Amino acid sequence: MAGQQLRTDAAFAIGALAKQSGVNIETIRYYERIGVMPKPARSAGGYRLYTADDARRLGFVRRGRELGFKLEELRQLLCLVDGHAYTCEQVRALTLDHVADIREKIADLRRLERVMTDIASHCSGKRIPDCPIIDALFCP
Repeated sequence: MAGQQLRTDAAFAIGALAKQSGVNIETIRYYERIGVMPKPARSAGGYRLYTADDARRLGFVRRGRELGFKLEELRQLLCLVDGHAYTCEQVRALTLDHVADIREKIADLRRLERVMTDIASHCSGKRIPDCPIIDALFCP
């Protein structure tokens, strides 16, 4: 089923949705619990039944997560989409907020790289019991 399109007129089980989307079954259930994914219809036997629209929404969430959006940010975007009242300006504003977060993380990672490089430069790499890297990690 991976890579195949799901029929738009059919309902399918969570396993098929997971396989088609590449999202773990437990993750799908979690997204339902927190309201990122809607509660699906149920079969007579109580099994979850999903539609192509559900698969499309899950794809949106998966791709958003791959791009580093937080679940709350995705929830905001989906609320705009669900209300059919979004403007490109609103989506752009949320995206630019996300870009600012990314830039902050990049700056933090660069600082971390400098600190770790400095710590590693104090290590001789010899077989001695004292290690400046371990000492630095124990320092508050």
